[in-house]
Amino acid sequence: MSMGLLKQAFQALTQESRYRTPPRVNQWFKWLAPGLLVKRWLLISAAGVVCVALGLAIWSNLTPIYYLSEFTRQLLRTITRLIPNYVSGPLVIITGILLILWGQTRSLGSITEVLMPEGNGELVDVLIHHRKLHRGPKIVVLGGGTGLSTLLRGLKTYSANITAIVTVADDGGSSGRLRREIGVLPPGDIRNCLAALADEEKLLTELFQYRFQAGDGLAGHSFGNLFLTVMSEVTGDLERAIAASSKVLAVRGQVLPSTLSDVRLWAELDDGRRIEGESNITEARGKIVRIGCIPANPPALPKAIQAIAEADYIIIGPGSLYTSIIPNLLVPEISEAISRSRAVRLYVCNIMTQPGETDGYTVSDHIRALDRVTTAPLFDAVLVQKTSPSAQSLIRYAQENSHPVFFDREDVMKLGRRAIVANVMDEDETTGYVRHNPDRLARVLLRWYSRAAGGGLASRQQG
Repeated sequence: MSMGLLKQAFQALTQESRYRTPPRVNQWFKWLAPGLLVKRWLLISAAGVVCVALGLAIWSNLTPIYYLSEFTRQLLRTITRLIPNYVSGPLVIITGILLILWGQTRSLGSITEVLMPEGNGELVDVLIHHRKLHRGPKIVVLGGGTGLSTLLRGLKTYSANITAIVTVADDGGSSGRLRREIGVLPPGDIRNCLAALADEEKLLTELFQYRFQAGDGLAGHSFGNLFLTVMSEVTGDLERAIAASSKVLAVRGQVLPSTLSDVRLWAELDDGRRIEGESNITEARGKIVRIGCIPANPPALPKAIQAIAEADYIIIGPGSLYTSIIPNLLVPEISEAISRSRAVRLYVCNIMTQPGETDGYTVSDHIRALDRVTTAPLFDAVLVQKTSPSAQSLIRYAQENSHPVFFDREDVMKLGRRAIVANVMDEDETTGYVRHNPDRLARVLLRWYSRAAGGGLASRQQG
């Protein structure tokens, strides 16, 4: 009880001192924070200055040290005769401290002007944030479509060690046209992920999502798709194009295609039809009983396998179950690497069913569909939306034959999965559409990771 009171008192004093301390002094003390790798280099520089002075003194037979000591002695005697030492001593110390602070402030100010010409924020805050991000967990996210880019937008504020593994099975829209006419892998989902992970996300998203309204052959194409297509031609393949684009766009993390093979999806429906092509599968409006790809068993990108092997946290979804998430798992090396991983593994279930893919699906149906395409369960927990959308949204979705994904808790537990139930939904009041909220979703996922990594889940995986 007494320890709790002392802790509360300490926190109150700390908070009060923050309000009383001038902001500039707070900024100075931030430079003393551990992990910035600044203090050690300043001390090394100071030691270097002392060594240079000592070397010059030795080189000149100690003569400068003698004269300097004599001059200092006479100066100190004169000062103490004029001003008592109990006054002059503290006065000189204060003067020295002020000179040091002034010099450091001016030096860091000059550096800040070069590195941050717009003057938004302090350099020390940028360094602290940079170190924090690069110490974040190694996160691998698999999926595609808008769901994946939404998740990345939230995760990038917690870690810079993010790898997005993206499907290349898209054959509709601008990506499909480029795939058919030029022969490049579809860049659409990769474009969305690069924009989501970029530092200047808002401007870059507007630029990459811009679609040409006119022009012979240009109408309907997005600028981002054309940009990645040109980069693929210049660099030689899509992997190099993404890496080069990431440097140009200051992307936080990396985006990787699951395979560099020209993959085409196929699906068998319960009425006996066999549909080929990602866009055709959804339009067929049937119940999918089997799904695969041509060529079968495409080779995985080696960097994607390496990222999975080194990951602390693997997140599958959200996104279209059969056309965004499962295509990544149809690459055998990807699913095998996930099953071998000792990382914390979680699946983010969609909020609403998707017509033509998951009509009438419950949470456990999503899990069974993922288990059917892999040799072993790939995740330990599933994140489920807690509350239902508003009546307006439900009516809006019902017109499209879409409904909230029902959480059948008992069936999920029978499948050996833990359930995390949280409110991670955003609802557009104008259109009635619901999406995952990037910030809330990332916060819930990182909170679960902290508990799972330090608890029984991690030990079970290692055992």
